[in-house]
Amino acid sequence: MPFPKGFLWGGATAANQYEGAWDEGGKGPSTADVMTNGSHHVPRRITWRDPTTGATGSTPVFEACEQGFPEGVEPTVIEGEYYPSHLATDFYHHYREDIALMGEMGFKCFRLSINWTRIFPNGDDAAPNEEGLAFYDKVFEECERHGIEPLVTLSHYEMPLHLVTAYGGWINRKVVDHFVRYATTVMKRYLGKVRYYLTFNEINMVGLGCFIAGGLTDVSAQAKAQAAHHQFIASALTVKAAHELSDDIMVGQMLAYNPNYPYSADPADDLLVMEREHGTLWYSDVQTGGVYPPYRKREMERESIVLDMAPGDEELLAAYPADFLAFSCYGGSTVSVRQKELEAAEGNLAMGIVKNPYLEANAWGWATDPYCLRLALNTLYDRYHKPLFVVENGIGWEDVLEPDGSVHDGYRIDYLRKNIQSMKDAVELDGVDLMGYTMWGCVDLVSAGTGEMRKRYGFVYVDRNDEGEGSFARTRKDSFYWYQKIIATNGEDLD
Repeated sequence: MPFPKGFLWGGATAANQYEGAWDEGGKGPSTADVMTNGSHHVPRRITWRDPTTGATGSTPVFEACEQGFPEGVEPTVIEGEYYPSHLATDFYHHYREDIALMGEMGFKCFRLSINWTRIFPNGDDAAPNEEGLAFYDKVFEECERHGIEPLVTLSHYEMPLHLVTAYGGWINRKVVDHFVRYATTVMKRYLGKVRYYLTFNEINMVGLGCFIAGGLTDVSAQAKAQAAHHQFIASALTVKAAHELSDDIMVGQMLAYNPNYPYSADPADDLLVMEREHGTLWYSDVQTGGVYPPYRKREMERESIVLDMAPGDEELLAAYPADFLAFSCYGGSTVSVRQKELEAAEGNLAMGIVKNPYLEANAWGWATDPYCLRLALNTLYDRYHKPLFVVENGIGWEDVLEPDGSVHDGYRIDYLRKNIQSMKDAVELDGVDLMGYTMWGCVDLVSAGTGEMRKRYGFVYVDRNDEGEGSFARTRKDSFYWYQKIIATNGEDLD
């Protein structure tokens, strides 16, 4: 069998894109709750208020990471703006229906995130919110009812907004203690119900989307490096707490990773590939490998970054690395030193890459890459020799709900067929130790990159549009039945 018995087939979601009920059940505001919608051509924005003058405004998400916010303002919810996370696709009120649909497909695993502010509304509260804890009790009971193993991300592009306005986000060492308290509270509460955890979604995004991934308003290279270090320490302490709590709990890292391709045979393009790989893999070298690699230390020296480390930090990182490495991979990136002369690629995180002439792309610029997973899996397994888990892979498309209630998404089936075959080759031909595969956005949710609903990912269509209108009704797409067959045959029948 190419895929081992017990392989964890399933799907993945994030609370801020899926759960909704942003102010119900005692939940507090998070960083995701101050992000507006956008589109393929219009960036999402972070809204803010000046507490001194009362003036309000907004800053595009990636501009906020590169240039920062106006001095003295605080990110906040502004009346009259539309925030997709506030309702999302309403898993909070549809969790039984959605988990039943996952069970019907045969899911072995459901990757979801716990909303930190549903457990500790401000992040530094004296006691956890019982109503929030009870909600996830019910979610995990439904998973158990359908034979589905939960894979829980503790922080998926959100954190308590109070920890940003009062502490400055992850640049502050005190946030480490608040996170570890939250993580330990969750692991104790769901002991026996949840065995697999991820600490931070795509931890390497703290450098690119520093407000989204780190709650940072200081956008200096020093601040980003310090925030990443604090997340590494928080992760190591979470691994330590998990191992002390139970031998059955595994805590993994989650990395945004895609293979990089040189556009030409020019060695300068290969050198650029190496540099881009370094820019991603130093995060996993620390969190999964347990050490800061020499190339990252030299880079910090060149940028005059001096980490504020507490005594014992390096020993802690070495003693409690991640138990496994989970990653997202949607396709490869093609790079060239002659970037300005070539056609630019589009799609999420396409900065600095060029269009690959050998791959077909959709309306958002996302290309179908039939080899990316085999290449990624081999690179990461050869480097770390730890179990791997593909926890995000999929394609956003403008699906159409037909008058007869059908959704024909053959393009998604074609994309997934090629990617699963690539993953299959890595396991069968190369011997990679792969734990499972959770396709991204298994039930339609809000796009993180654009804040849209029309850019859909799921096997299940949700009646919701970009203006926040719709009934939230769920409809099975053609890919629903195709993936059902994939799971039933353990990846054997890809037709």
